[in-house]
Amino acid sequence: MKYCKKCKHLHNDNEELCTACKKPLYEITDETTPVYLMSAGGFELQRIKTALEDSKIPCDSIPQKYTTSAEAVTGYDMSYRDIVVPYAAYEKAYDVCVGIGAIKEGEEEIIEEPDSNSEYNAEPEEFEQMDSKKRMIVRIVSAAFLIIIFALVIYGTDFITGFIKGLFS
Repeated sequence: MKYCKKCKHLHNDNEELCTACKKPLYEITDETTPVYLMSAGGFELQRIKTALEDSKIPCDSIPQKYTTSAEAVTGYDMSYRDIVVPYAAYEKAYDVCVGIGAIKEGEEEIIEEPDSNSEYNAEPEEFEQMDSKKRMIVRIVSAAFLIIIFALVIYGTDFITGFIKGLFS
């Protein structure tokens, strides 16, 4: 089995370059070599680390490059981190993550919680391309409606303030 020294991802013996970072791959010679298991953040990260530690699997989390944390504002670290485990414990760690539902069987993805709002679960909408004349007409009509709305708000507030002044004079 080969792995990437930079991102810690595992690869087949026949591969020469890492598919994630395009760096050369190396043979694993030490069973304690840290290898990538998955990425997680926030509560999910803590849940996975706890499950691994309960199973006596040593693990560590490495911050992903170019991620920011809201810890200064919220008090919680919500940034995604890569979870690494020793190569010798990779199979067991993978099985634990499948068992707790953090990894789908046969994949290395975090299971997203199903959202009760069907708007986000719907298929993406298909939009038709607008020609330039139609786009210009839509812009002009939109601008005219915006001006009319502003005028109605201004005249409406002027009428209401005049009415209120009339009551007290």
